[in-house]
Amino acid sequence: MPTRRNLLRAATAAGVLAAAPGGLATGAHAAAPQLRGRAAGKAASAGSPFTVPLEVQRPIRPLRLAGHDFYRLTTREADVSLLPGTTTRIRSFNGRISPLIMAERGRPVLVEQVNRMDVPFSMHLHGGHTPQRYDGHPMYQLEPGERRLFRYPNEQDAATLWLHDHSHEQHAENIYRGLAATYLLTDEFERRLPLPKGRYDVALQLRDAQFADDGALVWDLHGFGERHTVLVNGRPRPYFEVAARKYRLRLVNTSNERVFALQLGEGEEFTHIGTDGGLLPAPVPTRMLQLWPGERQEIVVDFARFGVGRRLVLSNAFPYEGEAPEVMRFDVVRRASDPSEVPGTLRPVPDLGTSAVEREFTMSFDPKTRRHLINGKPFDMHRVDIRPRLGVAETWKVVNGDGALGIPHSMHPHLDAFRILDRNGKPPAAGEAGLKDTVAVPAGESVRIQVRFTEHTGLYMYHCHMLSHAQMGMMGQMEIIR
Repeated sequence: MPTRRNLLRAATAAGVLAAAPGGLATGAHAAAPQLRGRAAGKAASAGSPFTVPLEVQRPIRPLRLAGHDFYRLTTREADVSLLPGTTTRIRSFNGRISPLIMAERGRPVLVEQVNRMDVPFSMHLHGGHTPQRYDGHPMYQLEPGERRLFRYPNEQDAATLWLHDHSHEQHAENIYRGLAATYLLTDEFERRLPLPKGRYDVALQLRDAQFADDGALVWDLHGFGERHTVLVNGRPRPYFEVAARKYRLRLVNTSNERVFALQLGEGEEFTHIGTDGGLLPAPVPTRMLQLWPGERQEIVVDFARFGVGRRLVLSNAFPYEGEAPEVMRFDVVRRASDPSEVPGTLRPVPDLGTSAVEREFTMSFDPKTRRHLINGKPFDMHRVDIRPRLGVAETWKVVNGDGALGIPHSMHPHLDAFRILDRNGKPPAAGEAGLKDTVAVPAGESVRIQVRFTEHTGLYMYHCHMLSHAQMGMMGQMEIIR
């Protein structure tokens, strides 16, 4: 059960984040000097920072067939090196840490999923527009020893997606123990833009963890306040040698609960170009960027501004009390030509039309039952909570009812992306102007979003992406109907 200590930690972190310059948005007003005073803390438990190199994600090679790509992903336990000098047993795809799948719009991906673990597993493509039977609904979970074929149509705009478990009352632990893969979907529109490409387009999975003395992962559903080791692509506070040129960095938060407020060096400026649903309408210069569990953010950093020999630390402006702020370090080690640039216009946001339906969702914690609820109810797989119609735009008001307790929440509807209409009655900042699939809702606040389900009918989930909250009931079920 959640302890008072951890609830207070969550409340403090979320409260400070919401009150930060620029709030939840990105923008030049997120001034670094005001952040650095809160970032002090003792060293994390994984030893000295910047002693191990970043493990750059390498794509899994598919079997390329006529009209589609085929993968076999086996979920199994594997002994890997996360901390220097120790071995850690994780739950993995094909025995790999932070694997990567590359996909193209209009070219389906077929995945044969094999469960070699002793616990159930249900694979969800987070941000994917997928038919019901391939979405990872827990009613389709694979029991130990089972296998199933999944098909991802990839009929959507380019975006940074990710694969993770969605099994019933098991997903938080499975993701914590390593079942998370990055899924990069590209399209012709994006490829034509002069953004950094190839080796200069790098995915970074960020998460936290707690380790025992022998290197084993310590699992406690409510132990987020003790997870003081930050991992990037499975490495503790690594360094990354870069050229003096522009890099596109795709940030994916695979943590159960951790919220990052990222800043570079001494508050250096970088460019925010994309979020969950793909590219923003226009680039946004910023000095601080928030990344909530399940969210993706894309940035461009021009290391030519700093010169060869410079070292820049990416840090978390608001770590938990008593922990170090460092996330990773970029070491500028060489010169390189750079034909890339960030255009002034990226990708327009589609018009979803006028909403014909309005709904309200209040997310709250019940201290008596120790459950997390949506509109006063915990998740019931046998109950349908709402029935949106295919092609009909809806406005959802998401209210965090835990202002007194200070508990942060978020909202993630499956199947389609949405746009944020307003936050506490005010228009969203430029960094939230793109399509989203996960939205932060700090304690006592409200957000209105507009969503339109356009491609598939059937049963889908919507839930908080603070994974302990979802596992403790903060999840609903919708049936998309014609």
